[in-house]
Amino acid sequence: MSINFEYYKIFYYVAKYQNISKAAKALQNNQPNITRVMKLLEGELGCQLMVRSNKGVALTEDGERLYGYVQPAVEQLQTAEEELTGRAKLGGGVVTIGASETALHLFLFDVIHEYHEKHPDVRVRIHNYSTPQAMAALKNAQIDFAVVTTPVKAEAPIKSKTICNFKSILAGGSNYMELASQKRSLSEVAGCSFVSLEKHTSTYDMYSRYFTEHGLEFAPDIEVATADLILPMLENNLGIGFVPERVAAEAIKAGRIYPIEIEEGVPKREISLIYDTKRGLSAAAGEFRKTLMKKHIDIL
Repeated sequence: MSINFEYYKIFYYVAKYQNISKAAKALQNNQPNITRVMKLLEGELGCQLMVRSNKGVALTEDGERLYGYVQPAVEQLQTAEEELTGRAKLGGGVVTIGASETALHLFLFDVIHEYHEKHPDVRVRIHNYSTPQAMAALKNAQIDFAVVTTPVKAEAPIKSKTICNFKSILAGGSNYMELASQKRSLSEVAGCSFVSLEKHTSTYDMYSRYFTEHGLEFAPDIEVATADLILPMLENNLGIGFVPERVAAEAIKAGRIYPIEIEEGVPKREISLIYDTKRGLSAAAGEFRKTLMKKHIDIL
């Protein structure tokens, strides 16, 4: 690499804050030097990376492209440095976790609270991923481990271990009270408007297979990016959908949604820990993983 790495580090902070003054403060540097380095980097690369104004800086298309490479590189180096300097002791260490939305709400928040009470000096970083995204981040060594919902396709050296089970239900808003008044077959509800997580998530894939096994097609009318959007969609009568029973409990009690019992039953799911068996963990991350496994419960 012919270009000084420090140039990329400075570019990372300028792009992150979109402000040369804030970048200089974070780097304990001065604004003229930051500006000089950015001009040198643009000259070396032969393209304009940002547009400057009184309000700050905005990345150009080339700047956005470069930031897409620089951001994970710098952040991985920062994580490695923090892990190695704090590997032998818990104080001052860092734990980086990938987690799916459902795993966070049903399980992980309680564990984080317990861990933070015992180890307040340890920094915990949470990245909200779908299960496939978490698996990719783990393979790329961007996280220590992941806590996600099944199904999980883990191949060596990645290993999956069940932490707890949970039950999901089918439910809908007030417009679906009649549908919820008695037990229904899956074929009876298949033609309804469905709300679901988007394609290429483990949740979507699981329910797609569930419908296929019963000779039906799973074709949601509304797909959302995160699981926490499903419940308000149901409450506003935008369709019916599957939600964890514990998440839906308050809305059911308040009469905002109604559970729809299915003759075929709704598949039970698991929250799993996935980790790389060939990758060592810092003392902080190792202790967090122990706390996870001690917290094994069934959420039914």
